Amino acid sequence: MLQVPVVDLNNNVTGNVDLDEKVFGQPVNEALLHEAVTMSLNNQRQGTHATKTRALVSGGGKKPWKQKGSGRARSGSSRSPVWVGGGTVFGPHPRDYSYSMPRKKGRLALCSAISSKLKENNLIILDSFGVKDGKTKEIVSLLRRLNASGSTLIVCDSQNEPVYRGGRNLAGVVVMDVSQINVYDLLKFKNLIITKDGIEKVAEVWS
Repeated sequence: MLQVPVVDLNNNVTGNVDLDEKVFGQPVNEALLHEAVTMSLNNQRQGTHATKTRALVSGGGKKPWKQKGSGRARSGSSRSPVWVGGGTVFGPHPRDYSYSMPRKKGRLALCSAISSKLKENNLIILDSFGVKDGKTKEIVSLLRRLNASGSTLIVCDSQNEPVYRGGRNLAGVVVMDVSQINVYDLLKFKNLIITKDGIEKVAEVWS
């Protein structure tokens, strides 16, 4: 078991929490993390891009000139791909880019991402959030006391509405539910702030 300090709102150590090495002590597998991030980005793609083929471009119903005798190359439609204003050959069409990794690989990638936060000393475990009014200045003050400089991912439970209200207007700060943790966001943000109950829930689910 790994022992990680738990701090209060003033960044004073109040105790330790035991973390499962199977979740928080994994080696950083860069190839697996790359695959997980690629999957996440592909799943965010809308895939609504489209181009018109010669069958979809309007016009071109009449043969431009007769087949023989004009001295020019034979042509059957002004919407041929070789003509200006013609259709597009092999252009993109609507498609679904999403796919999923095997469950074991996805779990291992998430554990590797969380372990990287712990190894880089960018994991901050709070005993509890003391945000009451949901003011942005409360979150700013909290981040300053915790020395959380740079982009920060705050993970709390869905019932903590003041934290969501206080962090939604801050650039470089995202607040999400503990059940929504994913590899892409863990790697995108420098710091990870989570409560003791939240980190125990992560360990319980992913151990």
